[in-house]
Amino acid sequence: MPHILVLGAGITGVTTAYTLAELGYSVTVIDRHRYAAMETSFANGGQLSACNAEVWNSTATILKGLKWMLRRDAPLLLNPAPSWHKYSWLGEFVGGIAHHRENTIETVRLAIAARARMFEIAEREGIDFDLEKRGILHFYHDAESFSAAVRGNTLLTAGGLERYAVTPEEITAMEPALQGRYHGGFYTPSDATGDIHKFTRGLADACRKRGVTFHHGVIAETLRADAGGVRAILRAADPLDATPSDTPETIEADALVVCAGVGSRDAAGQLGDRINVYPVKGYSITVHLDDEASVAGAPWVSLLDESAKIVTSRLGASRFRVAGTAEFNGYNRDIRADRVEPLVQWVRRNFRIDTSRVVSWAGLRPMMPDMMPRVMRGRAPRVFYNTGHGHLGWTLSAATSASLGALVSQHLPA
Repeated sequence: MPHILVLGAGITGVTTAYTLAELGYSVTVIDRHRYAAMETSFANGGQLSACNAEVWNSTATILKGLKWMLRRDAPLLLNPAPSWHKYSWLGEFVGGIAHHRENTIETVRLAIAARARMFEIAEREGIDFDLEKRGILHFYHDAESFSAAVRGNTLLTAGGLERYAVTPEEITAMEPALQGRYHGGFYTPSDATGDIHKFTRGLADACRKRGVTFHHGVIAETLRADAGGVRAILRAADPLDATPSDTPETIEADALVVCAGVGSRDAAGQLGDRINVYPVKGYSITVHLDDEASVAGAPWVSLLDESAKIVTSRLGASRFRVAGTAEFNGYNRDIRADRVEPLVQWVRRNFRIDTSRVVSWAGLRPMMPDMMPRVMRGRAPRVFYNTGHGHLGWTLSAATSASLGALVSQHLPA
């Protein structure tokens, strides 16, 4: 049976490993962390959101970004410091505006297919991840933003998504916990929320039951591929785990699938390929609902505030996840207080919740300039990619892993 090496144990890597194991391959997953789902799959917004599938490539996004550059609390923040990678990526992003319509429709279709498959996997494997199938309510504060949303909604529905407009009164009825006043909104009944970390860890356990090997705490220092297979030379990710007598470990396999998130660009470079992923930082807070009033005051319907670019998810009875912002600042993983504070203030404005216990987090979204994931074969015949999902990694991963499985099967039958 062919042996396949998967680089990365986030949501995409683990879903890919599960798919390949289902198809009959021997699979080994390598990751620099000690456990699965410890980076971008740790504490995202929690939404499985086909309704959020409109790609960002638009003139409106660029104009908003320029307007927000002087605001430290802006939803989108660009560090203007010179960087060839950043500015070349932005140049390609502008080029993607011409493909806004077709890329949005394709992303919607992927999201709908992925959602169905993910629910099927979770039920089959008995994964508990605080799933809530209550839909997503997208609300707008003024007529101008709502009118723009009407135009965007035509693309989402063209992709097959059931999504309809709601009045301010209907918004209040759908989610009584909201305290603000709104112009209108859109509701997507088929979307859902859950805890991505719990899901990925549960799926990793299911992979192990199917014979998948996980090799944690190591970095693929060198990757080599040829017509006969691939070779990875590994070293300990944490110097404390290494000893002076340690020699690098070598793993050989019949094929390699790169699912390394923001590390995919460097991995691809070693293999002679170009995967122009840029790390776009996002923040989240998890509000712990420690009293009865907060439990009652937090929303159960998932929300998306268009003006603040903030999303929410209810993770069981005692946790409320709030996420947002996009920060172009390279591979910086620092959690900045001035970027977290707007999330906390947003919660205080919109809900009656105690925010005395809030856990902050930041992660790097692996974004391609055209906002489309890459499921493809590399230059070397035994190298494949499933990466670049941006802010929709969880939403799309079940579909892209199925496509990746079909691609591998075509070139290396199990």
